[in-house]
Amino acid sequence: MSDGISDDAEDVVGVLTERIEARFGMGMDQLKAAVAAAPLANPDATDVVKWHGLLVEAQSMLDRTEDDLLAALETEPNEVDPVMGLADRVTAAVTTRDGRALVVRWLLDPDAPGKKGLAAERLARLRPRTGPAVQTSVPHRPAGTPTSASAWRAGRTAR
Repeated sequence: MSDGISDDAEDVVGVLTERIEARFGMGMDQLKAAVAAAPLANPDATDVVKWHGLLVEAQSMLDRTEDDLLAALETEPNEVDPVMGLADRVTAAVTTRDGRALVVRWLLDPDAPGKKGLAAERLARLRPRTGPAVQTSVPHRPAGTPTSASAWRAGRTAR
């Protein structure tokens, strides 16, 4: 990867974690706690914490599949089929981890493509709302108050 992130597995998560901590001025544990306490207070922080968690999960999966592949290579050096299946799993895990790392990098870059102009406006519309855009329940009326339709009928004149 570029931007100072090497292909070494630990470096990807470590470097991005450092960037997140520098951007928000607090450690990941503090940031996670802040987002958990008020997820709507800072949508950018909420997105970064979510995707960082997915990145850490992908890194763990990659570590496990690499360990499985190494164990298979040590115990079954002449068996190609099981080893190739594990190699495919490692490749898929690397792809998942790298994709999530790209999302985190994009979230951290305020000048990234799509964050300004029309694309940014469209992205903002996808963010979860803090409440309903329109009233979703019938307003409370005191007992005996006519509904709109019956009030209209009651007030109309006969022809």
